[in-house]
Amino acid sequence: MHMKSINILVVDDAAAIRSALSAVLTEMGYVVRTAADGFEALSAIGMDIPNILLSDLNMPGMSGFELLSVVCKRYPSIQVIAMSGSFSGVEVPSGVIADAFYQKGCSMRSLLRIIDTLGSQKLRPFIQPAAVAPLRIQRNGLDSSGRPYVSIACPQCSRSFHEQIGGSLTPIREACCSHCQQSIYYAIAEPVEWDPAIPSMITSREVRRTNPAHAAMLF
Repeated sequence: MHMKSINILVVDDAAAIRSALSAVLTEMGYVVRTAADGFEALSAIGMDIPNILLSDLNMPGMSGFELLSVVCKRYPSIQVIAMSGSFSGVEVPSGVIADAFYQKGCSMRSLLRIIDTLGSQKLRPFIQPAAVAPLRIQRNGLDSSGRPYVSIACPQCSRSFHEQIGGSLTPIREACCSHCQQSIYYAIAEPVEWDPAIPSMITSREVRRTNPAHAAMLF
C-alpha cells in the first residue's frame, strides 16, 4: 500500500511526543491523527478506523495495555505498534497485544522501518463492527443511599460503572459511560410489573420460583 494512503493514529499522553511523531510521519507522507489517552483514541477510532495504531503503553486513565486489548477484540483489522521506554529490544513484550514494538528513544528510522514493514503487508480484512444491540442487564439492588441501581459493562471501553434507575421502567434506557462518555442503551431484564420505587416488591419470576401453585393463580 502506498504510504500516502496509510492512516496512522498516534496515542501518547505526552504532548511533545505526539507533536514530534505527528510532524515526522506527516512529512513522510502519512495521514496522521493523535490522541492523548486510550479513551480519546477509542473515540477517534469510532469516527474513522486507522490502518495503523501507534500507542504508548504507560498512560493515565486507560493505559495502552487496556487500549490494545479492546482494539484487538473490536477492531481486528487495525495493525498495532506498541511503544514504551520501559521495555527494550525489538520484540513485542510478553503480555502486550501488538504486531510490533518500538522502543522509545531509538531512532525514528527504526520506527519508520516498522511502519513500512506493516504497511507493505497484505491488509487484514476490514470487519465493520456490528451495531451494538441494547444490553440486557439485571438490577443490582440498592446503593448506599438506598436508591436502585444497575451495573453496566461498557461495550466501548470494557469498563464497568453504576447507573441509578428510577421512575417508570421504560423498555430501553440510555446511560453515559463514566469512563469514556460513550452512550449506551440498555434494558432491564425484569418483568414489567417490577416497580423501581418499591425495591422489595416480589417479581413474577420470584413468585414462580418460590411457589409455582400460587404463581398460577396470580399470573
